[in-house]
Amino acid sequence: MSNIVDEIGRRGTKAQVAEFRIGDTVDVHVRIVEGDKERVQVFTGTVVARKGGGPRECFTVRRIVQGEGVERVFPLHSPRIEKIEVRRTGRVRRAKLHYLRARTGKGTRLAERREGGEESAADASAEDIRPDEAASPNPDDAQAGAE
Repeated sequence: MSNIVDEIGRRGTKAQVAEFRIGDTVDVHVRIVEGDKERVQVFTGTVVARKGGGPRECFTVRRIVQGEGVERVFPLHSPRIEKIEVRRTGRVRRAKLHYLRARTGKGTRLAERREGGEESAADASAEDIRPDEAASPNPDDAQAGAE
């Protein structure tokens, strides 16, 4: 019996799924049927939660519309979802971001996640600076002191 369920689940999954994490800001392109017409609507928001696994995996996206929070749950492997684009990566320390419901305005912003390997100017070590440059930022002043 479970072999049949697994087989049906494998047929329902998408081969190519966008890679995103909790805290990322994503554009979810959803097919909407209105009467006999079909169009694509984009739902942009922050990924608040992911749950389930395999063909049943879902994710929750939250956004603010006219001062009101709107959350929408999407099945990851749904044929109605055309594509998922990651607009911004967020750095979070939780698996679920339900605490964002209580926050408004700037309190809902998340820090940008930086991938490793990038070094900013503030991270430069003191070994990179020569002793004569450290004493004076202006090279003319360093020469005047040497005379």
